[in-house]
Amino acid sequence: MPRTLLPFEPKEEEGTSRRNPEDNDDLYRLLPEALQVACQESRHLWDYLCLLPSDDIASIEYHAELKRSLMDQQVYNLIYPVGGNMLIHILSDPESGRPDYIPIEPGMVQDLSEMLAQIEERLVDEAGVLTEDESDEERTEGFKRLIDSVCIVHHNGASAASANEANGKGRKWSRKNSKDKVRVTPEQLEALKHIVVRDKVGMGVIEPMMRDTHIEDISCGGVGPIFLEHKIFKSVRSAINFESHEDVDDFVLRLSEQIKKPVTLRSPIVDASLPDGSRINIVFGREVSRRGSNFTIRKFTETPLSIMELIEFGSLNYEMAAYLSMVIEDGMNLFVVGETASGKTTLMNAVTTFMPQTHKIISIEDTPELQVPHANWLREVAKNPAPGEKGAHVTMFELLKAALRQRPDVIIVGEIRGEEGNIAFGAMQTGHQVMSTFHASNVEKLIQRLTGHPISVPKTYMDNLNVVVCQNAVKLPNGKKGRRATSINEIVGYDPVASTFSYVEVFRWSPVSDTFEFVGKKNSYLLEEKIAIKRGIPPNQRWQIYDVVERRKRILEKLHKDKGVSDFYELLNVLAKAQREGLF
Repeated sequence: MPRTLLPFEPKEEEGTSRRNPEDNDDLYRLLPEALQVACQESRHLWDYLCLLPSDDIASIEYHAELKRSLMDQQVYNLIYPVGGNMLIHILSDPESGRPDYIPIEPGMVQDLSEMLAQIEERLVDEAGVLTEDESDEERTEGFKRLIDSVCIVHHNGASAASANEANGKGRKWSRKNSKDKVRVTPEQLEALKHIVVRDKVGMGVIEPMMRDTHIEDISCGGVGPIFLEHKIFKSVRSAINFESHEDVDDFVLRLSEQIKKPVTLRSPIVDASLPDGSRINIVFGREVSRRGSNFTIRKFTETPLSIMELIEFGSLNYEMAAYLSMVIEDGMNLFVVGETASGKTTLMNAVTTFMPQTHKIISIEDTPELQVPHANWLREVAKNPAPGEKGAHVTMFELLKAALRQRPDVIIVGEIRGEEGNIAFGAMQTGHQVMSTFHASNVEKLIQRLTGHPISVPKTYMDNLNVVVCQNAVKLPNGKKGRRATSINEIVGYDPVASTFSYVEVFRWSPVSDTFEFVGKKNSYLLEEKIAIKRGIPPNQRWQIYDVVERRKRILEKLHKDKGVSDFYELLNVLAKAQREGLF
């Protein structure tokens, strides 16, 4: 089983008697007031703090909510809650330069292995009553009731060691002593309930990470620690460690069974979605992965980031957002390209708020990640059954062909990888607006991949694609990493004689100043030759289209800075009203 390895030398050995806050006034007074309150509410937090070195106790902070301003700190020593009576301790490691991520859970400083083994054996006989429960909430309550039924609480202040002794340490349960009860303290009972529910209903040791809304990516590369990508603290190292290949194998097998796509030696790779929408990839066995079984989870965000929040983070500016709003509103075809984890899908989700609310939208994905807020949204997902699994095989190519018969206003393809690219460009030719993400570092690489095998889009079709946004993970002038729309480009056309493509760079990011320049101002092919015409602007007055961009920029800036509009759905409602009234 994976273990929690603390990145410091604890002051007490695990399993020894814990102290009450009131029994150690000197230590308790060192804590911030908010942390003192949290300790009163969560005894296991106080137990954990008693293990910390004195220097860490003196400088620790408590944050009920994390703010992005914490990114500017050089040293981290803070605790924040993630729900479910779990908290996270972020502690800087001066040697590695990567902060440690330590989940704080009930029972983490006690040795409950013997009690858990006894309870597990009892639950095998009793858990049949849970088969009628369907929801996670019902299963959670069912397990808690079962634990109550097999445990007896004593209030004489006995330690975990004495409770183990009273239970007969090392004794095996059998049917002849099936009426025996496991003796526990109230704290142990709550810890046992937490661990059993976490492992049986939740995601096991990674449950705190799954509940943490600040985590973007969970990565286990085999034996060793789990690494995380945090929205504020960036790359962090978890205290959860796998000590053997067998531990990792057991864990990924359990994960795959939980998502109903079990991995085997014959089918060692699984790419699927978790119940909350997160995307998981599992590779099983050392035959295909030299470092052993591994898994990666890309976390799902229930509320997408809005374009305003992306502007706050510096991913783009108001002028670029205004330009994109006009491109999308006027039916232009748009691709967001970039490397893995560069923010392509995040940007795609954000710009959907610019689509008219009356549009019918169809999204096509192999793994659901898009979040379109429109009422008339059809979400199609490809299906690729595992060997031995029942069900039809439905590809993105087939879904895209079917979508063309459903009269959509916009087709959004989660990611183009193969032959569906030809259908997407065919849809553009018939007047459908198409948006998609694509793995490519720049416009040239995009064209090379689209026109090459296996996508093989004819070169003469390429001018149907109007706008390419290049989204990249970059190093900022301050030395930190960030995500930026490094350029927005307009595809002009293809010269069959010279076999070359022409495109115009409209916006460009400066890596020196971390600012954006409207280099295509007064020189935008798309604004002047297409959008201006669609808006009824006479050819001799086409410069007026830049005034529209400027006006939209000011509206977005005023909504954000003066009115405080930043939430995804709030922005959606405000823009929808403004579009109906002709103000945007």
